[in-house]
Amino acid sequence: MMKYKFGFIGCGNMGGALCTAVAKKESDAAICVCDGVKEKTDALCARFSNLTAVSLTELIAESEYVFLGVKPQSLPGLFDSIKKDLANRRDIVFITMAAGKSIADIEALCGFEPAIIRIMPNTPVSVGKGVILFDRNAKVGEKELADFRNALSDAGVLCPIPEAKIDAAGAVSGCGPAFVYMFIEALADGAVLCGIPRSDALLYAAATIEGAARLAIESGEHPEKLKDNVCSPGGTTIAGVKALEDAGFRAAAINAVEAAYEKTLKLK
Repeated sequence: MMKYKFGFIGCGNMGGALCTAVAKKESDAAICVCDGVKEKTDALCARFSNLTAVSLTELIAESEYVFLGVKPQSLPGLFDSIKKDLANRRDIVFITMAAGKSIADIEALCGFEPAIIRIMPNTPVSVGKGVILFDRNAKVGEKELADFRNALSDAGVLCPIPEAKIDAAGAVSGCGPAFVYMFIEALADGAVLCGIPRSDALLYAAATIEGAARLAIESGEHPEKLKDNVCSPGGTTIAGVKALEDAGFRAAAINAVEAAYEKTLKLK
């Protein structure tokens, strides 16, 4: 039996957010973390009593499930450093979140075919409102899949998707929060321009987007219909919609997703 149920290599923005989500859900499970920046592991371990900072060698030797939270370009170096440690861990389960790196890429780096779950998460997992796209190889059994789902069940929506589509979908869910934050800031700027204090403007903008998103999900209505429900003939909202259309709002959003996807393809 492994000393740790979960191990996290890399505790940056995304790795740290996932570690936070798992530590909250799996409060009775032993979890270990490893990062080149000691302050990151210290901060996480200070928040959760079930977290322990360990060496890379110990993490590989003693963790049942290992989250790979390093940058895609750092993966070859990482696997070079753990190759000897992996020799005795053919039962390890890797959970990789590296953009542009396929399950086959991770298998090649390992030198054998371990169980691998590929995920594309987003940062709202840290507050339980994330989107986690995932696929797995044939080595991942029902027990491993159930453990994975349970560990991240409070992190947000878990969405199985064929790996061939994960990069395209991730350009929306993975990159989308940054686009939404820009929209929140822009809406708040507009409110400030109209005389609303900054702190109030940010709250109104963020809460409005949260509520509109929840209505879209729970109602199941097409966004066009929901938009039309707000637009009275000759009213204020349709005037604002026209201003957005005049500025190329939809095209800019579409282009942002396409640009993010194309950049992901270049990481392969």
